[in-house]
Amino acid sequence: MANVLGIFAHVDTTLDAIRKLRDKGFSDLTVYTPVPVEEIEAEVERVRPLSNVRLFTLIGALSGTSLGFFLTIWTSLRWSLVTGGKDPVSYPPFVVIAFELTILLGGLATALAILILGRLPKLTPSPTYDPRFTVDRFGVAVACPPETVDQVRSVLTVAGAEEVRR
Repeated sequence: MANVLGIFAHVDTTLDAIRKLRDKGFSDLTVYTPVPVEEIEAEVERVRPLSNVRLFTLIGALSGTSLGFFLTIWTSLRWSLVTGGKDPVSYPPFVVIAFELTILLGGLATALAILILGRLPKLTPSPTYDPRFTVDRFGVAVACPPETVDQVRSVLTVAGAEEVRR
């Protein structure tokens, strides 16, 4: 895969380039902006698949609930802790522990998912990053097969890129 980078000065031309690239069938885009721009974010998010972070959170939360009830019920049965004449397995007081472990393990699983799925920490910089993207320029990097590099360059140039490089 080859990377082609187009550097833009304006939001409108950047948004136009993203739309033209999508129309031509190029979907593997990385967009760099100095400030958050809702229009660009909406255009990029339109075709992005749903994140698997929510699956990690669900599994962590359900594990926490199960672990919370298991620990409290097992402890109560193992040492027969009868409190206030209630049955050893009395669910209402166990809900508190189950809830706390649900939140704890759900949060820890979410943090783990962000690290794993985000491939963090990223020790090598992106090959298409340019320091101007933190000041006043916008960038659109396209990962494409080598035989379509000229087509991508022409789309970026027609859209108004100040500079196009590989």
